[in-house]
Amino acid sequence: MKRVGTLSEGTGRLADLLAEYADVEKQLADPAVHADQSAARRLGRRFAELAPVAAASHDLDTARADLSAARELAAEDPAFGAEADALVTRIAELEDRLRELLLPRDPNDGKDVIMEIKAGEGGDESALFAGDLLRMYLRYAERQGWSTEILDDEPTDLGGKKSVTIAVRARKAEDAVWSRLKYEGGVHRVQRVPATESQGRIHTSAAGVLVMPEAEDVEIEIDPNDLRIDVFRSSGPGGQSVNTTDSAVRITHIPTGTVVSMQNEKSQLQNREAGMRVLRARLLQQAQDAADAAAADARRSQVRTVDRSERVRTYNFPENRISDHRVGFKAYNLDQVLDGALDDVIDALTRADVEALLAGAEG
Repeated sequence: MKRVGTLSEGTGRLADLLAEYADVEKQLADPAVHADQSAARRLGRRFAELAPVAAASHDLDTARADLSAARELAAEDPAFGAEADALVTRIAELEDRLRELLLPRDPNDGKDVIMEIKAGEGGDESALFAGDLLRMYLRYAERQGWSTEILDDEPTDLGGKKSVTIAVRARKAEDAVWSRLKYEGGVHRVQRVPATESQGRIHTSAAGVLVMPEAEDVEIEIDPNDLRIDVFRSSGPGGQSVNTTDSAVRITHIPTGTVVSMQNEKSQLQNREAGMRVLRARLLQQAQDAADAAAADARRSQVRTVDRSERVRTYNFPENRISDHRVGFKAYNLDQVLDGALDDVIDALTRADVEALLAGAEG
């Protein structure tokens, strides 16, 4: 990766982060802090974010001290020259690593995620593909050791998904769910022979994925007077009633016109709680989008500024190929990807994000 600037340019930021790391570590050692689980969780996430910076800084200081000693020894015994050369290479690598860690980071990287998957053009085949995407993300979350919860589910008669909303949460503070799943938002296209196709022709259909960082109560304050809450009877595939009581909930945030409907749970209270989680996430996303648009000079990832209406990825079944059009990624292991092996494509998107930041720092 191309090196940008000198590490000394980030010395002030590094000192601030190391001081914050020490302070957070001290707070976490205080038993009183853990009485507030929400505060302890936030501190734990921040500690996990700062730990790589502290570790890289420590390793770099150690390597520099070792290089000084190796050079002194090499002056007396040339056999130590090779060790000094290896340390020079190691120091350059550590400087690059630390330089990347000091780049401005997405403040949402440590957050959990709410994801909505919706069938698009293509009718039943699109709904089946939406179901495939749901299984892919559930399997990926399982591989990562994350927990998942289906908040709302609109299945179809053929076993597909007209719409489904899930929450994905980390089980450990160091697991940053948003940092991995934030690249999944957009239109996903599938090319394959549908189960209902008698002539064996390949069809193209699409499903949309919306990914939002889950907002905590303290981040988004919602005035109850700004809400209109309607209740109605839940319905299942094909519109048949699955509940004899008005347990489904529709929440309208009047100032923004944002509407959330939930009918997955049998309890009206549970559907209302799930709906409020999704509403907070949507309002947080809207606020951040507005802030990004207003700040013309603010850093915006080239990967994540792709318009949500644009195709981001194609899943080609006949060729067992997955292609991500934002970074030119292509692989022929679609069957494994649909089983949750998403790391390679996400890593490619992450690298593109870092390279764009480095290029911006150079400019």
